[in-house]
Amino acid sequence: QVQLVESGGGLVQPGGSLRLSCAASGSIFSIYTMGWYRQAPGKQRELVATINSGGSTNYADSVKGRFTISRDNAKNTVYLQMNSLKPEDTAVYYCNAILATGSKHWGQGTQVTVST
Repeated sequence: QVQLVESGGGLVQPGGSLRLSCAASGSIFSIYTMGWYRQAPGKQRELVATINSGGSTNYADSVKGRFTISRDNAKNTVYLQMNSLKPEDTAVYYCNAILATGSKHWGQGTQVTVST
């Protein structure tokens, strides 16, 4: 089992920045991929960015060039640096971990609101 705890959400003005963190505990040695997803009101959860154990990253087209995912293996933490935020980035952001077995685990989510 893997436990994921997100932090770093909040309210920011358009054009601002936030950094989300996701700390993993438990069977962390078996984590293959970690990532961030988001869900806006009335919409389906969507992929934002992922990073695998080799450091390869993948981004949604809507965030390319603005968001950066990174991973600190020593701290068992994955980060999402979000720059040039837009109102349409407003959502609950969820951390995700996929184990080598294929099982998926989710954090509790953290709210990001981009508004004046």
